[in-house]
This record gives sequence, C-alpha cells and structure tokens, in this order.
Amino acid sequence: MTSPVTKYTKPPSDYVRIFDTTLRDGEQCPGATLTSEEKLEVARALSRLGVDVIEAGFPSASPDDFQAVREIADTIGKEPVAGRPSSEPPIICGLARATEKDIQTAFDAVRVAKFPRIHIFLATSPLHREHKLRMTKEQVMERARAMVTFAKQLCADVEFSPEDAGRTEPDFLHEVLTAVIECGATTLNIPDTVGYTVPAEFGAIIDGIMKNVKGIESVVVSVHCHDDLGLATANALAGIAAGARQAEVTINGIGERAGNTSLEEVVMALHTRQPMYGLRTGIDAAQLVRTSRLVSVRTGMVVPPNKAIVGANAFAHESGIHQDGMLKHAGTYEIMRPETVGASKTLLVMGKHSGRHAFGVRLKELGHVLEGEALEAAFQRFKILADKKKRITDADLEALAASEVARGVEYYALDAVQVTCGSNGMPTATVRLRCPDGELRTQAAIGTGPVHAVFTAIDEIVNAPSELVEYTINAVTEGIDALGHASVHVRAIGSGEGRLNAQHGSGGATILHGQAADSDVIVASTKAYLGALNRLLVTLGTFDKQAEKSQVNEKSQVREQTTGAAE
Repeated sequence: MTSPVTKYTKPPSDYVRIFDTTLRDGEQCPGATLTSEEKLEVARALSRLGVDVIEAGFPSASPDDFQAVREIADTIGKEPVAGRPSSEPPIICGLARATEKDIQTAFDAVRVAKFPRIHIFLATSPLHREHKLRMTKEQVMERARAMVTFAKQLCADVEFSPEDAGRTEPDFLHEVLTAVIECGATTLNIPDTVGYTVPAEFGAIIDGIMKNVKGIESVVVSVHCHDDLGLATANALAGIAAGARQAEVTINGIGERAGNTSLEEVVMALHTRQPMYGLRTGIDAAQLVRTSRLVSVRTGMVVPPNKAIVGANAFAHESGIHQDGMLKHAGTYEIMRPETVGASKTLLVMGKHSGRHAFGVRLKELGHVLEGEALEAAFQRFKILADKKKRITDADLEALAASEVARGVEYYALDAVQVTCGSNGMPTATVRLRCPDGELRTQAAIGTGPVHAVFTAIDEIVNAPSELVEYTINAVTEGIDALGHASVHVRAIGSGEGRLNAQHGSGGATILHGQAADSDVIVASTKAYLGALNRLLVTLGTFDKQAEKSQVNEKSQVREQTTGAAE
C-alpha cells in the first residue's frame, strides 16, 4: 500500500474553492463527449482560469477516460500553466464509486499530479438505498467507512459524497459524514443529485451539517447542485452562505439532464456581492467568456444568448430608456462591466500581411496551443480569410483554431463540395471525399435542402452506422462576411452501450459531435458532419459496410426532418 503522497491543507475561512467538474459531470451531458486532446485543452484553460480543483474524469468509465485523466494529472497537475493566477497547479481529482477497484483505478490515474485527490461517492437516501444499492443503513455506513479508509491509505486528499444527500434523512446523513471524517475524509461534498431542493431547504441542510457533524471544523464542506428546477446557482449560494467553502460547478452549467451549477454565475455572484458574502475565489474573471466559448465549441453545447454572464445578450441594451441610462452612467443598468468577465470586443490589427509568428502568438494568448502541421493549416486558412474580410477578430481566430483541433483522425476528408439549390427545382449536392485507402470518391444526391443533399451524398460514401441528432449553424461574428460555425451531433446505431455513467453505472447510446467554421456555410456544414462521422468511426474501431448499408435510407429520412427546418 502506498503512503499518502501529499499533505492536505485547508483553505482560509474567507476563501471558496472552485471545483470544476466540466470534464466529468459536464461531459455526461448527451453529445458533449470530448476526445483526450480536447479534454487536455479544456483542462489547460481551466487551470489558466484559476480553478482550484479539476475533476478530470471518471477513470473507471473506459480506458480512454483513464488515459485522459492521467495525462491531465501528468501535465496540468504538475506545474502551473502560463497565465494561471496561482503559483501552484490545481488539485487533480478522479471520481470513484465506493469499490476498491474504482478507488485504485482513480488513484492510479491522478497519482502523478502534485496534488492528487480521490472523490468517492455512495448513495445515502432511502430511495437509492432500497432501489439502487439494495443496502441497509448499516451496510451503507460500513461501506463508507471501509472505502474512505482504503482511499486514505493511497492518497492524503479524499473527498466523500453522500449521493442524493438532499433527500437523505438528516440524522443518518450526519452519522455517515461523522464516520467518514473519522476515517480521514478531507472534503465532504453535499450533492443535490436530482435538483430537488429549494434554496432555504438546501441552506438548512448545510447549516445542520455545520452544527451537528463531529469534526466538521477540520474539513471543507462542498456543494454540488443540479438545475432540474432552475435553482442550482441559488442553492449553491445558499449552501455557501451557510458555511460551505467549496462549490462544484461546470463551465456554462453543462451537465446531465438540465445541467449543473454554473461556474461563472457563482464566481460573479460572490464577486459582485462581495460586501454581502465577504468571500473570495481565485478565479481570473477576465477569462470567463473566453473559457465559456472554448467549452461551447468543444462540446457542441450552444450558449443561449440570454445566459447570465457569458451569453451574447448579457451586456446588450436595446430599450431606449436603458440606452439613455447607460449613456449617462453604466451603473444604471449594468451591475458588472463586460470587460470584467472578458466580454469586451477586441479587434486585432491583423490581416493578409500578418506573419505566422504573430498568428501563433495571438492564438496562444487566446488559449489555443497549435504546433507543427496544425498551426500551418490554421495559418493558411487565416490568410485565405484575411483576403476576404476587412477586419479579423479574436472570434474569427478562435473559430479557425477550434476547427483545426477538432479535425482529429480523418478517415474521410473533404476534397470538394458543390450544391445547386433555389426556389425552383430540386436541391442537389455533389461531394468528393478522400477515403481511407487514398481513393477519391464522388457522389451526388438530392435532398430537401442543400445541407440535407450534402449529408445524403456523404452517407452514400461513408456508410457509417449513425443517425443525425442535431444540426445547427451560427455566425461567428457580425456582418455579411462573418464566418459560419456549424455544429453536428450524430448517434451511433447498433454499437451497444457507450461509456460507463458514474451515477447509474451503465452506458447510453454514443453521441458524437463535429464542428467546423468556414466563410461558406455549406463547406462548414460538410466538414462538421465529416468530423462527427470520423469520431464515430474512431470510437467504433472498425465497421462492416455491408451490414450497415441498409441503414442509409433510414438515416436520410431522419436528416430530412432534422435539416429541413434549418433550411
């Protein structure tokens, strides 16, 4: 048995730790699956943002999850990245069910980090005990003690979560928490797993824990809330007001079902209302919008325009009365300045005469680390774009960089696409793809619109076992010359179960995301769809074209319904 790797330290009483679970709970949102490279990129951005703890994943979910967590621990978890507000790297955390196998696997994944943490969860509510665990109170208590003791022999920093704490009997909850503190737990996370509680109720739960759990003064109490009733941020803040000093959150509030507590909302609530709360965080708020955009692009989860803090309309004023007030004093209708969260629009003095070095430096400043062929490809696309646009913005650069990183493994690559459409006649598309064997194959197809026709032509060539779930197209910037950003989600057909889910222990249908940006929306849509299919083929490993051939007609019908409305 390995001795504890590092000494655990409790933060000051006026400091709220920000525990980001975008890469674990956030990724459990259907369609938000990330590759190992994308997880590393997001982890780097989270570290630069200043989060205290990165829950890098659920190592037992799959070999790829294990490898991604280990890589994050071995890079982000060893040294602070450039631009990080703290002089120390973040704590790297791995989730584990209350079994020795899961705990050992989690530790093996995070042990290389400077500050590793094992996060164990075990359900405690009557509903979960009876129907999911089929365990008595005594058995739950025994398991909690044994697993925290086992984890403590591996790692000094052990977090324990009584799953569905919001619906657990208070006396039993206090008893379990007291027991795990005795066994060495350093953080007690109180999850409102199904978003059932309301703020006064959740605050009372935390208050009861602070008053009735023996040894509570030696540990950090954490809150983990879900947004099923739209109360995740309100509940988290109520818990913090009652004494919790760690908030478990995700960028943009993504997560299972209705999502998790939003990192940017909690951070800015504590910042804006600092005189009331008297609390601080280590977050560099000026990076919130940038990190939000990165996660949105990587996961394919679009941020609603009316989303607090990071939405496109968060600092927009259309009403004449509001505009008049803003011109007289910004504080009349804004409780924070856009530049505080990095929402100010930065226009670059860059164009077709800008060099590769300046281009690469600016990408690094925006958080995109491209090297070698990827940097060269993005730079060439930048030069083409610069010939078409008068002004190149940060948003344009971020879209170009995101498209390059998203390419990944390309079994099938776009060589050419051409469409014919209009008010009369039938929309027709001709697509030429470079196939895995190097052959160029051309296919034409008819659809209800140009995108549907393109996707149908691609299906005839790729013949992958999938169906289209979602297709969206958005302008990256304003103006008629704006880049178009396309996002596509596809679901694997007949691939069995997907990655293991931490909460209910089973997998679901695998949903893959592809995205691309281009000044031509048809080209962007084509590349995004190919990106999703390539990811699918990587996930499946191999596929039998003949066995899947019969599915093409079924897929075309689905696409006709999905893309028809968008056109």
